[in-house]
Amino acid sequence: MKLGILNGIGGKVIGIDMDRIKAAESMGYDSVWTAEAYGSDAVTPAAWILAQTDKIKVGTAIMQMPGRSPACSAMTAMTLNQLSNGRFIVGLGASGPQVVEGWHGVAYGRPITRTKEYIEIMQKIFNREAPVEHEGFHYSMPYSADDGTGLGKPLKSILQADPSIKIYTASITPKGLETSAEVADGVFPIWMSPEKSNVLMSSIQKGLDKGGKTMMEFDIAPFVTVVIGDDVDHCRMPIKGSMALYIGGMGARENNFYNDYAKALGYEEAAAKIQDLFLAGKKDEAMAAVPDELVDACHLVGPAGRIKERLQVWKEAGDSGKISSMLLGAGQIEALELVAGELL
Repeated sequence: MKLGILNGIGGKVIGIDMDRIKAAESMGYDSVWTAEAYGSDAVTPAAWILAQTDKIKVGTAIMQMPGRSPACSAMTAMTLNQLSNGRFIVGLGASGPQVVEGWHGVAYGRPITRTKEYIEIMQKIFNREAPVEHEGFHYSMPYSADDGTGLGKPLKSILQADPSIKIYTASITPKGLETSAEVADGVFPIWMSPEKSNVLMSSIQKGLDKGGKTMMEFDIAPFVTVVIGDDVDHCRMPIKGSMALYIGGMGARENNFYNDYAKALGYEEAAAKIQDLFLAGKKDEAMAAVPDELVDACHLVGPAGRIKERLQVWKEAGDSGKISSMLLGAGQIEALELVAGELL
């Protein structure tokens, strides 16, 4: 089992806790992951962290694909990977229609098609076998629409080829998971219950079969929040707030991937209630409606002994090949030490 830590998207003022990151590096953590929504970007903090560390890998979970061309993301990845001696990991995501169309000002379009085109173009740039040409729904290289000059020509990156750079995607939808397994190196489920991995595995296996790969060649890396404390209910509270936001408010009523995912995990009634409350502006009530069982299934909370006991279930899932990484949202150094002591 590989362990990573999440840096998060931050708030009004960007902050990066380098002491926590360096502590994780010294404990043997494999990676740290930056993020973006519509505040700070994911790439700048990644560069900042890479410049101040020696061994730990740094990835983006995620870079929003509609906000950058595939070539721009490939240039970023190859540059950071060279400067860090091979420690950069690409993490991509389609984001959602509210952010894509409201913030980036482009059509959300067909996210699965975008993911496949985007990764295909990036891999062509990484491999540097020929000048890049692509004609698809989202991207044409060289540009071929009527409003172009017609002067574009296929190009190869000036940087040396580097097909070793890994690409992950964020997804929880069946088609998204299938696509990730087919064309990428790993996937980030926003939550995962190790006892209900079947919710994800059938789609992942379809994608692996399409891509001619095995599970050994694909990294399933769920986000797992860890909060140590004697009061279990208190430890659950921030997680419930986050889950209520995603299940209740991330997307329109009929187009919320996270709500659908909570239902697939077996919490159909709770998911509907959380969404009703959240969309009615009753955010505190929506948070209270998140079942304790859902938090406990996907995250690690409470006294150290309780977390150690629960970690055995995650360890078994890792040993059986259902999970290969855990990316921890943990602000407490003692939480990082606890998990590392059990799994590394």
